Amino acid sequence: MEATYRALCARGFARLTMQNIADEADVSSSLLHYHYDTKRDLLVAFLRYLLERFEEKFEDTEDEDPEERLRGLVARMLPEDESVESDVGDGGTDAADDGGTEDAEYDRFGLAILEVRMQAPYEDAYREQLRTNMGVIRARIADVIRDGVETGAFRDVDADRTARLLVDALDGARSERVTLGDDDAPGEVAAALDEFVLSSLVADGGDGR
Repeated sequence: MEATYRALCARGFARLTMQNIADEADVSSSLLHYHYDTKRDLLVAFLRYLLERFEEKFEDTEDEDPEERLRGLVARMLPEDESVESDVGDGGTDAADDGGTEDAEYDRFGLAILEVRMQAPYEDAYREQLRTNMGVIRARIADVIRDGVETGAFRDVDADRTARLLVDALDGARSERVTLGDDDAPGEVAAALDEFVLSSLVADGGDGR
């Protein structure tokens, strides 16, 4: 899957071929086709893998309190947090040592994923996996909010609606960054969410009821 990530960053969706991915993985294209019949099948598997990585990292935060956990999850959706490949692969990359390179890599990958999303109206396989990914991310963040409400850390709010607001606002800001070149969009939206949503979510005196 690291090879798929690198090929997507280098080529984007439209120019990506199975041979490109095979070259990045240093395997034959016939071996790649043995596991995946088409580029679509491989990219759906890649999207599924990204979701699995999110789930793993979500589980790693189980010992944190709800507020810390929620703020950490929001931070992970920002380009400044860490290179994308460190989520995909098994460790850091050279990009992690260079903020400019890291941001460029984030943008290339984000644009490639946006290209995949643009195929969703026409390809059921992409649409269903993307809907699953987004649904799980919203659900996990809603779980954190719900836990905070139950423990009194957060005010009594609709967890599902609040999670949708957080995820969709940041998703839109990231799309604006990679399509319109507004590098400040994710950070500014995150700051607004912190001021108007996250801060007001925290219960006064630790009693959300």
